[in-house]
Amino acid sequence: QVRLVESGGGLVQAGGSLRLSCAASGGISGINGMGWYRQAPGKQREMVANITPGGSTNVADSVKGRFTISRDNAKNTVYLQMNSLKPDDTAVYYCRISWSVFVSWGQGTQVFVSS
Repeated sequence: QVRLVESGGGLVQAGGSLRLSCAASGGISGINGMGWYRQAPGKQREMVANITPGGSTNVADSVKGRFTISRDNAKNTVYLQMNSLKPDDTAVYYCRISWSVFVSWGQGTQVFVSS
């Protein structure tokens, strides 16, 4: 069974940085897309960034220039480096992976940015 383990969330002051990690385990191979989404209280879940196996990225305009997504294919791990954090970045962050016809989500990690 595929399992996604997220880490790196927490409390940070505005202007600070955090790095999220999401590792996939369970004998999975051939992961295609990997990405990060977030959901703030009272809002819909939105895409933050995603990355292909070859390293092509797509980043939401709201975080462009501040957040960087990367992946380690050998470790089945995706990262999200978040710099210059703003209170509006406060949300639960979820990783998402796709392989074959399947999609799996992480359990979410809370990021809270204080002003």
